[in-house]
Amino acid sequence: MDVILDYFQEIDPVLAAFLATLFTWGLTALGASLVFLFKGMNRAFFDGMLGFTGGVMVAASFWSLLAPGIEMSPGEGFQKVVPAVVGFALGALFIFGLDKILPHLHVNFKMSDSEGIKTPWHKSVLLTLAITLHNIPEGLAVGVLFGGVAAGFEGASIGGAVALALGIGLQNFPEGFAVAMPLRRQGLSRWKCFNYGQLSAIVEPVAAVIGAWAVLTFQPILPYALCFAAGAMIFVVVEEVVPEAQQGNFTDISTLGFIGGFMVMMTLDVGLG
Repeated sequence: MDVILDYFQEIDPVLAAFLATLFTWGLTALGASLVFLFKGMNRAFFDGMLGFTGGVMVAASFWSLLAPGIEMSPGEGFQKVVPAVVGFALGALFIFGLDKILPHLHVNFKMSDSEGIKTPWHKSVLLTLAITLHNIPEGLAVGVLFGGVAAGFEGASIGGAVALALGIGLQNFPEGFAVAMPLRRQGLSRWKCFNYGQLSAIVEPVAAVIGAWAVLTFQPILPYALCFAAGAMIFVVVEEVVPEAQQGNFTDISTLGFIGGFMVMMTLDVGLG
């Protein structure tokens, strides 16, 4: 692990953010590739993994984003928390806007429950866009954190950035499978299912590069940017991930998965950060 941390410390931060999110995209593709091996998906396992995703995102929002964002904010008392409040609110509003505009359909919902602008698009596209919506704040968070490390801000560490990428990668694995397998049940070929599954995370490297570049170019925005990513992720968890996980008959498993995901991400961040 020390070799990995040293490598990311030495290379350009934008490149580091890009490579880290290529890893998270790769795990999404790996999860989608399971469609070549399995004919179905165990619903209890799937709901548990959805819960795990939510736990990782909530833990990452606090340990990797909000806490460092507050720590590096200037001032004392209420003044110190202003960037966190503003950034958090703007991040949530950003995803709220996308949620209302971007056509998408969550995995456990019927076609009539699709959200965003109504379109004649196929269900496969809407399912892919739903997971893509999850991945935008995740890629942004990784990029912003790597940019903060390069800018030398106290509270941002290379270990924390790598831990965030690891945690997001772990929860991306079942997301790829979650897109691919329902499409397989609709009769699409395995290759098409795989392609839709891996495409859902291709936005992460793009968002990461934008986040890292923005922080390096406009360094004073870093506390706001960290909390922006946190607000976006919390919105996704509350609006998208938790409702999906609670649609089936295994709500207890999804809840336990959430607790497990939170503990894993907290351990990674504290241990590496």
